Amino acid sequence: MLPRRFYLRRCFLYLLGLTCFLFLIINFRQNAVNDHVLFRDRQKRPDAPTSPDSHTPQEVLPLQQNLVFVPTKSEAEEPQPQQQKQIRPPPQPHEQVGQNQKHDRSRKPAESVTVNKIDADSRPWFVTGGKRLPVAAKISRKTGRRIARLWPQEEPGSDRIPNQLMFYPPNRGRPLPMKKILIFHGLNSWGVKPGQEAFKHCPVDSCVLTANKAESLDADAILFKDHFVHPGHHRPNRQVWIIYFLECPYHTQHIKYNDVFNWTATYRRDSDIVAPYERWMYYNDSQMEYPGPLRDFVGNKTDKVAWFVSNCGARNSRLQFAHELAKHIQVDIYGACGKLKCPRSIADKCFEMLTTKYKFYLAFENSNCKDYITEKLFVNGLGHNVLPIVMGAPPEDYYKSAPRHSFIHVDDFESPKELAAYLLKLDADNDLYNSYFKWKGMGEFLNTHFFCRLCSLLHDDNFPIKSYRDINEWWRGPGICTTGSWRKANKNWSLDNKINYETSP
Repeated sequence: MLPRRFYLRRCFLYLLGLTCFLFLIINFRQNAVNDHVLFRDRQKRPDAPTSPDSHTPQEVLPLQQNLVFVPTKSEAEEPQPQQQKQIRPPPQPHEQVGQNQKHDRSRKPAESVTVNKIDADSRPWFVTGGKRLPVAAKISRKTGRRIARLWPQEEPGSDRIPNQLMFYPPNRGRPLPMKKILIFHGLNSWGVKPGQEAFKHCPVDSCVLTANKAESLDADAILFKDHFVHPGHHRPNRQVWIIYFLECPYHTQHIKYNDVFNWTATYRRDSDIVAPYERWMYYNDSQMEYPGPLRDFVGNKTDKVAWFVSNCGARNSRLQFAHELAKHIQVDIYGACGKLKCPRSIADKCFEMLTTKYKFYLAFENSNCKDYITEKLFVNGLGHNVLPIVMGAPPEDYYKSAPRHSFIHVDDFESPKELAAYLLKLDADNDLYNSYFKWKGMGEFLNTHFFCRLCSLLHDDNFPIKSYRDINEWWRGPGICTTGSWRKANKNWSLDNKINYETSP
């Protein structure tokens, strides 16, 4: 049996060994925790020292030509400094310009100011103050064709004007070939000069104008305005013949030739190059109405309806309609067709009355034809603080072309008497009248830059190889125009059409 002293000594050694072992374990675990915390803090700090192989946070580059830097997928996964914001990319050229990206509602208010500023800075070049230029059109991997929608068959029902203005050929890395455009009937009616001056502000400027008919075989395009005279030779391969009509079918030439025109350039939305009298565009399609309280457009106005007109024999019987309307509401007719006079020499003062004196204006066209909407609406009516009453194109064409809830179409009413009753209702209700002006300030009328678009489209390698077999069938065929009301001409006409256009986003 062991002595008591030896037994106590052995227990003491066991206890000491156990204590040392526990101390080592605790110390090892504490060091591991400290190393983890240090590593975690370094990952959080944007200014933490890193090894040469590590990735530093990607910085947002300064705006160059209003192109906004967008991180790639791998870059977006890297940690970002807190003061940097992810910026949405601008619309691509093949997208419908004007349908701006909606702001993320989860963003903080302080960030929305930056986003709004970027949106303003990235407005396209053809909008007032816009500087964003088009980039080379993307190519589809499936078809090998550019994605931009430029032609009627690529985006039916649309005028495609913003798409064409923001089109740049896919081969941006190579110099664009010079395209020659022959203005067959001379340059004077266009107000342009020979050479490249007409294209000096265009994103695609590799075009030249000429009026020398001796160069007709060398031209890439021949442009005929309002009437056609055959050049006297067959069209060379890939040469484009274009007919431009300013007026409606009732007042344009009847073409006797078939298969001569490749492109059309008219106010019609199904033209290859749509050339409207005016083109409205919202700054942001998600905000089409003034967000504040109703603004007052009544002022001291006391008179009801005005009309400036000189052609008293229009095919659509607009004068007879105005006379019938006058039986139920005050209608002041100025010019050759009325009793009141306001000479053209003081036209500005005449139209100023629409802003200061009258509540309504008869923006009646001389013909009822598809898409035929002229300056009578855009300049005389919407250009002043007056509510236009329209007659001309079908109601649905006005809904597509004019700002929302900015006019009244005569075909929305069964008779002039019913229209007059509604106008008197508006006259007595200032809020209802002012509701027709919520569009003001939410967009602008564009310069559609016809020659810029013509030049860029001539550089489209995928433009359709086609010709109009009978241009008269397309231009003045059945259903294009009517001498009476569209309500009576269209058996499927319904007020539901107006409701759908007024309420659609």
